This record gives sequence, structure tokens and C-alpha cells, in this order.
Amino acid sequence: METKSKGNVMREIEIEKMVIHCGGTEDKLERSIKLLKKITGGTIYIKKSTRRIPAFGISPGKKSGCKITIRDLDAINSYLKRFFSAVDNKIKDRQITENQLCFGVKEYIEVPGLEYERDIGILGFEVMLIFKRKGKRVGLKKIKQGKFPRKQRVTPEEIRVYLEKNFKLDVR
Repeated sequence: METKSKGNVMREIEIEKMVIHCGGTEDKLERSIKLLKKITGGTIYIKKSTRRIPAFGISPGKKSGCKITIRDLDAINSYLKRFFSAVDNKIKDRQITENQLCFGVKEYIEVPGLEYERDIGILGFEVMLIFKRKGKRVGLKKIKQGKFPRKQRVTPEEIRVYLEKNFKLDVR
């Protein structure tokens, strides 16, 4: 029986999670929560501010945003295909950093399958992808914690290659 060598399994890149988030206070926050429920249908986490920003009407302890975290890889892949088509399958190079990719969708009606709703209005959201390699848990566990070396982090070049290969994305 012949075995094919895939290379080092510990060097393979995978998506750890996807975070979709919206910002806003008062009325805009309520519309943002409705938007995230419409997109995912999951449980929404409401974020409270820790800083005072008078220009935006934000003070410490005031609700200032909402987010949802998705860890199911099948769901992530189906959402990503829709979100990438909303941005014309193009991502800017500066949106990719070490271990993550972050991009925004200006209007939710650009996403295929989402219809305009009067209650929500015109609103956008941001999508953040966090990448990892196998072995990341070693640095996170509480008992017998090990070191997660720098070489195990995912570089922007590796993320770029992963996106071009798996999602046929144009990274400029």
C-alpha cells in the first residue's frame, strides 16, 4: 500500500473562527442586532464600551456594538462565498495581517440571498477571519501550558495563498 506524503501536518493552515460585527449606539444598535440575526440566526453578543468618545456619543458602560462568532467550518465556508461575492472577490493586501483577515461589506443588500428590510434600512458589517495552525491549544491550556512558537503563526503571505487557492480570491 502506497502512502502519499502531504508534508508536515502541523504546518497546514485552517480557519479557527469567523466574527461578524456591527457598531452603533441606541437605534443603530437595535438595527445592527436585527441585521446579524437575519444573516446568521444565532445568538448575538452585545459589546459595551470601555472608553468615552463624545463625537460618537459613547461613554463607558454604554452599549456600543454587537457581534457573533461562528466556529462551524461548513457554515463559515458557505457564508464566506456569499460575503466574498459581495466584495467582487477582491481583497486589499492591507486587510490581511498576521493570523487574520478583516474586510467590510458596505451594504448588506449586496450579499446574495439577503433582501432589503425596512426595519433595518441600509447598514453594513465587518467580517473577521482568524486563522491558525494545529497546536495552538498548547499555548492556551491552563494545565501543562507550553509555548506556541512564532513560526507557528500564520503569515500574511500564507493567508493570501490560502485564499487564492480555496476561494479563488483576487488579493491586490
